[in-house]
Amino acid sequence: MDNIKNIIAKLDEYGIDALLLTADSSCHYATGVGLSEGTAFITKQGCTYMTDSRYIEAAQRDILCAKVLMTDSTNSPNAYIGMIIAEQGIKKVGFEEDRLTVAAYNKTKEALGIEMIEASGLLVSLRRSKNADEMEKMRAAQALTDEVFAEILGVIKEGMTEKELAAEIIYRFYKKGAEGLSFDPIVVAGPNSSLPHGVPTDRKLQKGDFITMDIGCVLGGYCSDMTRTVALGYADDEMKKVYETVLAAQRAGICAAKAGMTGHDIDKAARDVIAAAGYGEYFGHSFGHSLGLEVHEAPNASPINQEPMPVGAVISAEPGIYLPGKFGVRIEDVIILDENGCEDITKSPKELIIV
Repeated sequence: MDNIKNIIAKLDEYGIDALLLTADSSCHYATGVGLSEGTAFITKQGCTYMTDSRYIEAAQRDILCAKVLMTDSTNSPNAYIGMIIAEQGIKKVGFEEDRLTVAAYNKTKEALGIEMIEASGLLVSLRRSKNADEMEKMRAAQALTDEVFAEILGVIKEGMTEKELAAEIIYRFYKKGAEGLSFDPIVVAGPNSSLPHGVPTDRKLQKGDFITMDIGCVLGGYCSDMTRTVALGYADDEMKKVYETVLAAQRAGICAAKAGMTGHDIDKAARDVIAAAGYGEYFGHSFGHSLGLEVHEAPNASPINQEPMPVGAVISAEPGIYLPGKFGVRIEDVIILDENGCEDITKSPKELIIV
C-alpha cells in the first residue's frame, strides 16, 4: 500500500494543500521507514523527508518514496518547507495538533508565515485499519511475545523480585530478536497486582501470589501487547472465582467483536459479565485499545466509543478485576476485526496457570 498516495488523496477532504508530520510514528507510516528523528512534508506533488547527519545515511538508503534532505544549523526543516511552499504556491498546511508542542507550533507558524490547520485526524483515519502487510508484522510480534511468555513460566520462582522478573522478560525479548519494547513491562504480584499499571518493585514473589505480566515488543516496526496473570504455588477459591470471571468476560468480548459493532457494544459484552458476577466497580478501564506502530492507537473498544469499528482494526481484548489491597487479574489478547468476527492472534494459554 502506498501510504503517501493515500495521504495525498485526503488533503482536499481536510482543506489543506500539504501535511506536516513531526511524530516518529507518523513519519514511519508515511515513508515505511522508522527513524527516531525526522520531519515529513507531504504535498500534492509528493513527500520530502528531512533529518540530520545522525540519520541521513539510513534515510537515503531506506526511504525510496520521498525526497530526502539533510538538515543542519543553517538548513532547518522549516527552511526547506518554506522553499517548498514558495515553489508550489501552498496556502494551507495541516499539522498534528496532538503531537506538536505549543512552542514548536508557534515557531513553525512564525517561520512559515502561513495558515496552519489542525489535521491529526487525517492519519488517524488511515491508521484505524491495518493492511495485510501490517497484520503480518503484528502476528509476528505477537508470536514472539508468546515465545517469551512460554519461556518465562520456567523462570518464575519464589523469592525473586518483580524487578528481577521484569528484567528476565526484557532480556528474552531482545535475545529473541525484538527491535524494542512496546512499553516497559508491567510485572506486579500479590497486593501490587491490584494496580492495573503498577511499576515493578523490589517486592519478592510469594506463594499464593497472583502475578500479572503485561508485556509486548516491537518487530518490523509494529507492536504486540499481551497480559497474563498466573498464580505462584496455589490459588484460593476467591482467586479462582475472580480469574474465571475475567476469562469469561474476555471470551464474551472476543465472541461479540466484529467490524461494524461500536466500541461501546464490544466493551459492554465483556463488562456485563463482570458486573453480573458482582465485580462491576472493580473494572475501571476499557475492554481494549487499538495498536499498530504505537501500542495505543484509535479506535478503542471503550464505553464512550459509539462509532462502528472498521474492518482491519487491530485491538486488545483485556478486561480485568482489581481488588484494592488484595490482588488483581487481567487477561489480554490481540484481535483483528472483520465483517464476520475476529481473529485472535495471541496463542498463549488462558486457563489459570499455577507455577
